[in-house]
Amino acid sequence: MFVKLAVAVVGGLLGCIYVVSKRPPSKVCGSPGGPPITSPRVRLADGRHLAYKEVGVPKETAKFKVIIIHGFASSKDIHLPISQELIEELQIYILSFDRAGYGESDPYPKRSVKSEAYDIQQLADNLQIGPKFYVIGISMGAYPVWSCLKYIPHRLSGASLVVPFVHYWWPCFPASLSKEALSLLLVQDQWAFRVAHYAPWLFNWWMTQKWFPSLSINEGNMAIFSEPDLEILKNAPETPSTDQEKIVQQGEYESLYRDVMVGYANWEFDPTDLQNPFPNNEGSVHIWQGLEDKIIPYSLNRYLSQKLPWIRYHEVPDAGHLLAFKRNFCEAIIRDLLLN
Repeated sequence: MFVKLAVAVVGGLLGCIYVVSKRPPSKVCGSPGGPPITSPRVRLADGRHLAYKEVGVPKETAKFKVIIIHGFASSKDIHLPISQELIEELQIYILSFDRAGYGESDPYPKRSVKSEAYDIQQLADNLQIGPKFYVIGISMGAYPVWSCLKYIPHRLSGASLVVPFVHYWWPCFPASLSKEALSLLLVQDQWAFRVAHYAPWLFNWWMTQKWFPSLSINEGNMAIFSEPDLEILKNAPETPSTDQEKIVQQGEYESLYRDVMVGYANWEFDPTDLQNPFPNNEGSVHIWQGLEDKIIPYSLNRYLSQKLPWIRYHEVPDAGHLLAFKRNFCEAIIRDLLLN
């Protein structure tokens, strides 16, 4: 009798967890009752659409063509403080886009690390920007750059990973180093990432339950920012300005939660498996890491740069996670990528 009762209780609990953790319905842009389509979009081979934004000089006359990949809770409208003078001096065309599920780009239930690279390739082809282009991935937007280096290196002129996402369960990291780096995060973030990695089917429940704090950045917890970051946030002209409601208008599950689950899934490759895409120095790959970054522990990106000596590693002493939103750092990132 006791065993039957225990089974019934456990079964009931699992059933409740399933109900609250299963994928909620999304509101696809352009569908009946869904958000309107207000941006230009391209249609991919599988029928999905990606929304995009073009700035800078016309692509037909540009000397450099750069694709910007936004991070967590961001969009194609990411505002990087690149001066018009620099754009005109170097003749730069800049393309940004909403990653799958964000903004006005269609959700993609089969989204993966690999699919991110091929989305970028199809976007570039549909817009006819040429056989090669540069990519800059910021924070969570850096894991698509790793994907590009793995799956479409022949399409790259160069790549920059800025305060890049790190996977605490990449096999290349010594267990002690990963454990130490993970312990530097807020406890609630440690648990959120563990759930995303070990039990992604439970992640929606974890992010929506009220018993324990979930992901700090999703709750607007300012404790994740260092002093240099807080200074940038106080500076209105250099502060990222995006419409948060529009970013997640198709549902937080399809944008934010799926992004974390994809990033912390088991990858098909390890960064240290990658080969130098520019063996003849015809391009370059960069990592930019702030030493005051409280979101991405610098020790892991420093370790990767040591294992991949063809990556040019830039460790910035007085910078945090938002270093790309400070003009002098942002323009240094652009110049180093395009000119060195």
